[in-house]
Amino acid sequence: MPASPAASIRIRLATAADIPTILALAEATWEPTYRFIISREQIEYMYRVIYTEASLQRQISEQGHQFLLAYADCETASGYASFSAQPEAGIFKLQKIYVLPSHQGLGLGQQLIGAVETAVRVAGGHTLDLNVNRHNPALAFYEHLGFQRHHEEDIAIGPYWMNDYVMRKELRA
Repeated sequence: MPASPAASIRIRLATAADIPTILALAEATWEPTYRFIISREQIEYMYRVIYTEASLQRQISEQGHQFLLAYADCETASGYASFSAQPEAGIFKLQKIYVLPSHQGLGLGQQLIGAVETAVRVAGGHTLDLNVNRHNPALAFYEHLGFQRHHEEDIAIGPYWMNDYVMRKELRA
């Protein structure tokens, strides 16, 4: 049963032991997020590349991704985000953010981004970037949270292309 808009939201840092939880959330959120944006073939290909236990383990242990899990009035995770430092000092990237369709509109996404922003500031960061498909309705969500379109970027993923905006938010201390 979905939580109410006044739900108590808890966010915690995930570890490699949480990879099965992240995979379960990805399974429930990936296709509904992209079904109207990219082809089913591209969805399936990208999912197989990004969301395997080995891939997530590499993201955590080798690529420096930190994952956060969000809970709304329950012991079952309802969303997640990941972020990592970028080569340019002070810049971090929001790598992923997904909330179960049944829990969207409850503030989890906003809370997850707020938690990422706090972690970035604590780590000495001043800028948070993210990529979003140019046709993704989430674009308005990011703009509402203060992200601005920085530039366009086309990224090859196997035989497919992601046509993204890179959005940027300068974080205040």
